[in-house]
Amino acid sequence: MSTESRLHNLFPSAAELPEPYRLGAPIKQREYLVDGALRRWEGPLAAVRSPIHLKTDKGDEQVVLGSTPLLDADAALTALDAAVKAYDNGQGLWPTMPVAERIQHVETFLARMREQREAVVKLLMWEIGKNLKDSEKEFDRTCDYIVDTIHELKELDRRSSRFELEQGTLGQIRRVPLGVALCMGPYNYPLNETFTTLIPALIMGNTVVFKPAKFGVLLIRPLLEAFRDSFPAGVINVIYGRGRETVSALMETGKIDVFAFIGTNKGASDLKKLHPRPHRLRAALGLDAKNPGIVLPEPADRPVPALAVLTAPLARPVMPRRLAIRARSVRSAQRQAFFQKLAGVGFPPPADGMHGEVDPGHQTVATLCTLMKPLDGLICSMKCVASSRPGVAPRFCHRPL
Repeated sequence: MSTESRLHNLFPSAAELPEPYRLGAPIKQREYLVDGALRRWEGPLAAVRSPIHLKTDKGDEQVVLGSTPLLDADAALTALDAAVKAYDNGQGLWPTMPVAERIQHVETFLARMREQREAVVKLLMWEIGKNLKDSEKEFDRTCDYIVDTIHELKELDRRSSRFELEQGTLGQIRRVPLGVALCMGPYNYPLNETFTTLIPALIMGNTVVFKPAKFGVLLIRPLLEAFRDSFPAGVINVIYGRGRETVSALMETGKIDVFAFIGTNKGASDLKKLHPRPHRLRAALGLDAKNPGIVLPEPADRPVPALAVLTAPLARPVMPRRLAIRARSVRSAQRQAFFQKLAGVGFPPPADGMHGEVDPGHQTVATLCTLMKPLDGLICSMKCVASSRPGVAPRFCHRPL
């Protein structure tokens, strides 16, 4: 069998897929949530394509999942005005609502969200390219995060109800919301990572404008009715479209008080500069997906496996072409021994100097090692790009805003 034939047979046809996970008709979404109502967008739509290809009579074709509204700046500003109105300078219904009642609204949303588990998991698989287990895990972890956030707020409210004596002054410390929050999440964990900023912002009394990630956008559609029915009008507003047109317009108004963003540092910096009063803009940022991994001196009875160091950036499949960055810190005395271990699993040590190319040969991974020498250590920043097994992005955990 030729190479071309083997590659062609790698892609299944729609009929070969398990029945529960087959796609129906493309989802043509025109609805978006503003001021407690699902509004219909009659303008242009953005096509949503899956990274998955299926075998058809015409050859291997990329699956078209549907489309989402391509909102303009005016529609985005309407959503912002609804959030500003609902907040009402801290005097609106939601920011002045007792903590117990806000928790009830979030619990109502959680119950409605769990009803949509099957639909969201299926869209996660098709739109992001995750397998069933990882998709289910992301949904369940998100629900667990909401439960943990509710528990943490209860503990915080109990602590805040006590009086404290400080330098002869008796007082009580209470937390208040910050204002209107703009929440944007990443596309590799479009549900879990996004909700780690969205849910704390909501439960603390802020009103929110939420823009889903560029990829992983259709999976929010099954949750729109849950958002609408669980929160007062204007508290949560969901917009779609190009970020340069919608998000830029929002930031330029100066009405955004909190900017919750998970992405690149350049993207966050560019958006913050658009705000007319950036010194007053609160920011909750998770940037560049960098996780340090430190290799310490090895105990005699427990040597560090070099293969574990190399496979960590490719531990779990996420979005194709995702860039995973892992930093490895190794003491100078361990340098040669460490590189010998890397060579033992198929990775020759980098060339002398500050930069070295490492080619794994049979793998479809291009690895670039950049070496620096701070103090007495060696930091090896490994950037791994793979089409078949892209790197895993770290999780960020934000405290309630």
